[in-house]
Amino acid sequence: MSSPANLTVALVQQSNSDNAAQNMAKSIAGIRDAASQGAQLVVLQELHRSLYFCQTEDVDVFDLAETIPGPSSDTLAELAKELSIVIVASLFEKRATGLYHNTAVVLEKDGTIAGKYRKMHIPDDPGFYEKFYFTPGDLGFEPIQTSVGKLGVLVCWDQWFPEAARLMAMAGAELLIYPTAIGWDPRDDEGEKTRQKDAWVISQRAHAVANGVPVISCNRVGHESDPSGQSEGIQFWGNSFIAGPQGELLAEANNTDEQLLLVELDQKRSENVRRIWPYLRDRRIDHYHDLTKIYRD
Repeated sequence: MSSPANLTVALVQQSNSDNAAQNMAKSIAGIRDAASQGAQLVVLQELHRSLYFCQTEDVDVFDLAETIPGPSSDTLAELAKELSIVIVASLFEKRATGLYHNTAVVLEKDGTIAGKYRKMHIPDDPGFYEKFYFTPGDLGFEPIQTSVGKLGVLVCWDQWFPEAARLMAMAGAELLIYPTAIGWDPRDDEGEKTRQKDAWVISQRAHAVANGVPVISCNRVGHESDPSGQSEGIQFWGNSFIAGPQGELLAEANNTDEQLLLVELDQKRSENVRRIWPYLRDRRIDHYHDLTKIYRD
């Protein structure tokens, strides 16, 4: 399946409420808007159907989980078929009772499921208690082949690990895609907030550079309260962006507003960039054996 020479991609940066139907309607409206402007690939943020529920540990939250295929993936599959576009969505997957994943699903333009990716790196930090909810993924770092190209879909915490990006690129991923939910502790000072956001952007732009492929990073925006009342919640910082294969910023959202970003990617640029910066050629895999260790003691 050949990729289009020019690919119009879009991401939908949105805020969320505790009303799942309204959240999905907002996502669908963003997808329709993107398609009306010529988008062929639309990316939604992490867990776009609900609030970011991992601020606390609550067994009742498992009621939000769905099977794939299931109601949300079916709705988005119908939309993908209607609009003849590819959609990357992020869902709380119920695989079995007591077994749940943070899963990105890719809907093909004919309404079929092209593939899915289960989040591999699961954080467990104050306000981000994901290990309580999500079993680490078991599908590996495998790109998903679609009509618009081979997509290296990863999720949020994965974006801090260069190994994940590299393995996707080594398997032929033409784009790296990161549905995300990351934000500030409102109690942090402005300097700390700037350092955190800059580190997040730099890390992902570096994946684009190191692998010679574009990166699409879609983050949520807005304040979400801590249901336990033990903290001041999370101020999701938005700042969704699309970067080219040299890490150049092609489009960038702000930190406060719901936004739709669209960019036309020249798919030939990755080929040209890799010819002048041939990192894959110069990798010294004969000396990388210790990368399979947790630490070199």
